[in-house]
Amino acid sequence: MRSFLLKLAATVLTLGATAASAAYVTSHVKNPFAPLQPTVLASQQQGTVGGLTFTPGVRQGDVQPVTSTYAS
Repeated sequence: MRSFLLKLAATVLTLGATAASAAYVTSHVKNPFAPLQPTVLASQQQGTVGGLTFTPGVRQGDVQPVTSTYAS
């Protein structure tokens, strides 16, 4: 009898978590007009903190690109 109650409780908990997840996902609908990558604001300037320089954006490095790995 105790194992049946444990299985029942696990099933109810699983179904409840599934229902809560489904409700969360359906309430956060994707906006098709949202930009994939937000633009960098011109007002953001580079800054230096503790010897590190922070700049907005991504810069290309001068290292050789990785074309394969051990796993591939």
